[in-house]
Parts: sequence; structure tokens; C-alpha cells
Amino acid sequence: MSDKKVLTIQDISCVGQCSLTVALPIISACGIETCILPSAVLSTHTGGFKGFTFRDLADDMPAIMNHWLKEGISFDAVYTGYLGSKKQIEYVGEIMDKLLAKDGLRIVDPAMADNGKLYPGFDAEFAKAMGTLCGKADMILPNITEASLITGMDFKPTGDYDESYILSLCARLAALGAKTVILTGVGYNDDKFGVAVYDSYSGKIKYYFHQKISKSSHGTGDVYSSAFTGAVMRGLSVYDAAKLAADFTVECLLKTIGDESHWYGVKFEKAMPMLVNKLNRETEE
Repeated sequence: MSDKKVLTIQDISCVGQCSLTVALPIISACGIETCILPSAVLSTHTGGFKGFTFRDLADDMPAIMNHWLKEGISFDAVYTGYLGSKKQIEYVGEIMDKLLAKDGLRIVDPAMADNGKLYPGFDAEFAKAMGTLCGKADMILPNITEASLITGMDFKPTGDYDESYILSLCARLAALGAKTVILTGVGYNDDKFGVAVYDSYSGKIKYYFHQKISKSSHGTGDVYSSAFTGAVMRGLSVYDAAKLAADFTVECLLKTIGDESHWYGVKFEKAMPMLVNKLNRETEE
């Protein structure tokens, strides 16, 4: 049996421990061949740095896709993260249609917003286009801000929502067409935090909570989605992959706490042994 191959499409933030600089090593460490298609190149990520450079690579994407088509290259999954424009979202949809192997997975992290606000450079039209891409996906991994923007529901911060709000968010996302929703950053009290996994076929929701970590950080969404993708491609169920990715993200935060100079991301490299060891144990059982 041939090994699995994943294509991840997102930006390269050269400094900041996010996007492709975490997706490539994390998915590779899970034992999955990881191919990349950069959507843009930034000197740093957009959170906290000033005067960052940005080069849009949208015009390169069709030529890369056509070359792969001529070479007969296909992928067992396409996992998308930060995309810089509506044009890139359209290209991603075409790439999924043309380059996914039979039964290949479409995994979309609509990385565009957090804490109730869109990232710099994005607007409501971009969020609408991202919603269309999510509707074509097998699995989507939005946070609550992204889910609210995609569905048009009011954003509610932690402490202001109940289970009915989370269920409504998931149901509306599924109504767009997404088969499975993994909603991140869910918490109903000050002690626990985690994810909600919603199956569109059954309409059932299942939670995984862990101890809430006081520290937050840029790039944890990318760390989570990358670990989730690697675990799913290794054969874990969606719920088990969501759980493992959450545990790994917590470990990354714990490895970073105490270093105030490391404000721009998490030290995921130091947590990699935990991810690999646990994944190997779960796939060998």
C-alpha cells in the first residue's frame, strides 16, 4: 500500500511559527509526505509585528497546478490554511477538484479571524468566499470568530454563550455543506477549554475539554489544524485526531510559558516528541 500524501496550501510567514513553517514539520513528523503550495510570502505573521512585507503568490498557483496535472501528481488530502485573497480561494477550489485522488479529503482551516475580528486585509466579502470553500469541505476547523463570520451569527466571547449557541454555529456551518465541523476554542467555564466535533449526518456534537491554559499565543490554530491533519491521515478517527491535536497544542503552550521574549508563537518543536509518541501508540493499538 502506498503512503499517504498531503498538499497544504497556506502562506509562508518567514518568522512567527505559523502557517507553512509549522504545517510542514508537524504533518511530516506524523509520518505523512507533505507537499506545499505557498499562497503568499510574509516577512512575519500579521499579529503583533509592524511593517511586515507581503507578496501575493496567487498568479503562480494556476501554473503550479497545471504542471502537477501534466506530471500526473495527485494528493490524498488537501489542507488549507491562511489564504490571502478571494482569487486564491477560487484557485484552491479548482486545485481540490483536479488534484485530489479518489476519496481524497478536503480539510479547510478558514484562518482569517480571532477574538471577534478579521485579520488585517480581510473583509466581509472574503469571509463569504471562505464560507463557500468550507461548504465544499469534508472537515473544517474554524474558531468561534470565524464560525460566526461565516454563518452570519453574532460573535459571542467565552462566558457569554451556552451550548445552544455552539450547536447552532455548528449546524449552520454544516448546512453550508461541510461534512464535519471541528470548532476550536470552546469553553463554558473558566476551568475547561477545548473543541466541539459536529457530524452533519447525525446532527450530534461531541466535546473534548482540557484544562484551560492561561497563556494564549499566535499560531496555535495552525499548530492544531496541522496536528489534526497528520493524525487523520495516519488513520485516527476525527474525534481522536481532534483530541490528540488539542493535547499537543496544550503541550506547545506549556513548553512556551515562562519565556516572555517568545510572544510571537509557541515552541512546538519541543513538544514534537509527545505528538509522535502518542500518535504511534494510538495507531499501533
